[in-house]
Amino acid sequence: MATAALVGCSANSTKAAGLRVVVVGAGIVGASIAYQLSKRGVSVTVIDEQGPASHASRATFAWINASWAKQPRHYHSLTQDSIASWRGLQQTLRLPIRWGGSLEWYEKPVRQERLKAQIAEQIEWGERARILSRAELAQLEPNVEFGNARNVAFSENDGAIDPVIATDLLLKAAQKLGATVQYPCTLNDVGMASGNVTYADTSRGRITADKVVLATGAAPDAGLRFAESAIPQRSTPGIIAVTQPMPRMLNRILVAPGIHMHQRDDGRFVLGEQEGAPQNEAHAMRLEGRPNNFPARVLAQEHAARMIAIAERFLPGIGAAKLQDAYIGWRPLPLDGHPVLGASAARPDVYLAVMHSGVSLAPIVGQLVAHELTEGVVLSQLDEYRPGRNFEQIKRY
Repeated sequence: MATAALVGCSANSTKAAGLRVVVVGAGIVGASIAYQLSKRGVSVTVIDEQGPASHASRATFAWINASWAKQPRHYHSLTQDSIASWRGLQQTLRLPIRWGGSLEWYEKPVRQERLKAQIAEQIEWGERARILSRAELAQLEPNVEFGNARNVAFSENDGAIDPVIATDLLLKAAQKLGATVQYPCTLNDVGMASGNVTYADTSRGRITADKVVLATGAAPDAGLRFAESAIPQRSTPGIIAVTQPMPRMLNRILVAPGIHMHQRDDGRFVLGEQEGAPQNEAHAMRLEGRPNNFPARVLAQEHAARMIAIAERFLPGIGAAKLQDAYIGWRPLPLDGHPVLGASAARPDVYLAVMHSGVSLAPIVGQLVAHELTEGVVLSQLDEYRPGRNFEQIKRY
C-alpha cells in the first residue's frame, strides 16, 4: 500500500461508494469513526453490547489534553492535532466542551522539579504551557486553596467534555448521514471468504460487511477473537464521581495531589481518583468480571464521599456536593501506553482502534481511520501505533 500524509477528510470519497463497514463499539472512539466514515458516504452500522458510551467512555474523567504524559513527541503531536480537531467538531456539532486549561501540581518536591522540566519540554514542543506565580493562580481560580503549592503548571489548551453527550451527538450526526446504530447487539463472529470479510455475525443476525472496525475499548479478548491479533493490555480500574449541579466554583481542570476535578457548564463536578483501587482481597472479588457499576449504592456513596473529602482540601465549597453517579472505569490501556490503530496482519479487513486517551484522541482517530479505510492507504502518521508492533511494558500512566 502507498503511504500518505493526512489530508482533508470531509469530502466524500469515490472509493467509499458501496463500502460497508461494521463498527463494533459505540463509545466515543467508535462514534467518531462512524461519523467520519458516514461523511465519506460509507454504509456504516454501529453495534454495541449495551449502548452508546456505556463503558469506558461513560466512566472517564474526560480531560482533553496533550500534557507532559503524552510521550514521546510523535504521540504528543498526534494529541495536539486531535485537540485542534475537537475545536472544529465543537463548532460543527455543538459539542459540550469547556475550555480554559488545566492547573497541575504535586506535593513531593522531587516530583515538582520533574514537572518543571516536563513543562519546559512542552514549551519546546509548541504547547501553550507555563509555570504560574501565586498572584496568577489567585486570579485564575479565586476559590481554590493552593496552600504551599509551588511551580503549578498551567496548560492553556486543555479542556473537558461531557463524553456521554458528545458520543450521542456524534452518533446522531452519523445517523443523519445514513448510519445505523444497533444495541444491545453483540458481535459473535466475523465471516470470511477467500481471506476477505463478508459479514459480521451478531446477536441480532448477520450484517453484510466489507470491513469491521474493533473500537472495543478495554474488552480483553476482542482483538484475538475477531482479528487474530492479541493486544496486550494492563487495564486498571478507576472511580469517576459526578455530583449534582452546584454554583460555579471552578473555571479550569484541577489536577491536585490525590484528586483531579473539573466543573461542567451545567454545574456538575466530575471527580477522578489518582491512587486506584485498594489492593486487597475484598476489592479483587468486587472487581472480578470488570464491572462498571458498584454492587450497591451505599458503596458508590462511600467512595464518592472519600473523593469529595480530598477535593475539599483544595476547594472548600465542594464539601456540600451531593452525588449523582459514580462509575468504575476500565481504561483500555495497551501495554506500552500507546494507541493500537491499524489493520490486522492476519485479517486485513478487520481494523483495530483501541486506546487510552480515547477522549483526547477520538476526533483525529476518526479522521485518520476513515481515510485509511476509504482510500486504501497506510498513513505514516499512524506508523508507531500498528497492532503488529513489539509491545514493550513502559508505565507512562
